[in-house]
This record gives sequence, C-alpha cells and structure tokens, in this order.
Amino acid sequence: MATPQCCQKPPSLDPVYGKGQVVEDFGGLKAYITGSPESKLAIVLISDIFGYEAPLLRNLADKVATSGFFVLVPDFFHGDPATPEILKNSSDEWLEKHGMAKGFEEAKPVIQALREKGFSAIGSAGFCWGGKVVVELAKYDYINAAVSLHPAPLTNDDIREVKCPISILGAEVDRSNSPEAIKQFAGILSTKPEVHSHVKIYPGTEHGWSVRYDVNDKQAVEKAEEAQKDLLDWLVKYVK
Repeated sequence: MATPQCCQKPPSLDPVYGKGQVVEDFGGLKAYITGSPESKLAIVLISDIFGYEAPLLRNLADKVATSGFFVLVPDFFHGDPATPEILKNSSDEWLEKHGMAKGFEEAKPVIQALREKGFSAIGSAGFCWGGKVVVELAKYDYINAAVSLHPAPLTNDDIREVKCPISILGAEVDRSNSPEAIKQFAGILSTKPEVHSHVKIYPGTEHGWSVRYDVNDKQAVEKAEEAQKDLLDWLVKYVK
C-alpha cells in the first residue's frame, strides 16, 4: 500500500528523455536501455510508482552505464504509471492492478532475456515500489547483487530470506520503513555472514530523495548524488 510520501513530488514524465533508447519488447516489457550491449554486465533499474519515463531515473541509468554496464529500465506499468489524478481518485485500484508481486513475476522473464543474450552477471536496484521488487528478486538466484532504496514496506522475514549481496539505503523520514525498521534489517543481516550487506540511513532525507528531488536545490542534489554513488559502488563491487 502506498503511503502519502510515496506520492509526493511526482516527476514530469518524458518518453524520449535520456542518452539511450526505448525498445518495444525486452523480456515481454517495453524498456529504456542505455550503455553498451557488448558488455557482459547488466543492471535492471526498477522504478517507483511513477514509472520508467522519469527523467531523473533515466539520468541515473545513463550514469550507471558509464561504469561499463548495460542498463535496462523496464516499463512494469505497461504505459499506465501513477499520476497525481490517479493517486487522488483511485490509488487502491491502481495498486491492485500494478502490485509488487506482479512486478516480481514480470521481472523474471526480463532477467531471463538478459541471460539468454549472454550477460554473465546481473544486478538490480529499485526505488520505493521497485525497492520491494528488488528484495523479492534477492531471495532467489535471479540476480548477483541488489540495492533497495527507500523501499516500499518490507518485513523482517523479507530480509531473512535474502540470499545475494544487498545494500539497503533508507531515509531519515520514511513512513514505509522507519529508521528503526531499517536498523532492525541491519541487525538481521548481521546474523547472515554468508550474505554481504550494507545498510545506511541518510540524515536529512525523506522517502524518495534519491530519484525525486529538485535539481535547483543544491542540498537535495548532493544527498541524491551521495545515495546514487553508494548504489553504483555496490553494483561495481558485486556485479562483475
């Protein structure tokens, strides 16, 4: 279920934004792709409820690609991302139609398509809605590394089931997963030495800060870039 914070600061979507291109079918989903297809290392970025056309998300995809990755941002909402009008009038219906469990199922053939194209290592990073989907993927052997940023509500059991290296990046103010909850996740992961993990709470941030920020606000940009650097550092370390 979306909290009010999940719905704040909706981006102005742009279907042609970015240095990459949009393909009509990648593992069954339309997707933004960027980076070298000759790479053997792939990253799947999973959006928040506002979808794959968000310019700041595509900026991040392009940035990740500069480290040698092929980056894929699928359209899990099939051309129907959340909008302020939807969130005001029919948010429950939208979330029922675009549940995170469905996102998890639709991510599987995307990852399979990457494997079939010869990518030898695959990582994934997700934001809010996508942060929960990434944790689901991390419970199995679908991906080599995971980053979950200001994820939708997680449970301690979710974290106990994680099997691949995972970085959880949380906000100081977040109704989906409070700092106290994030600290509990860190405690659980500390009992699983076989799973490399990194957990961080960013002071002065709110849910969504890493991909929904005012580009004219220097402090907001700095906080977002700090999280993005941590995301990239984790992926470079474990997707190789």
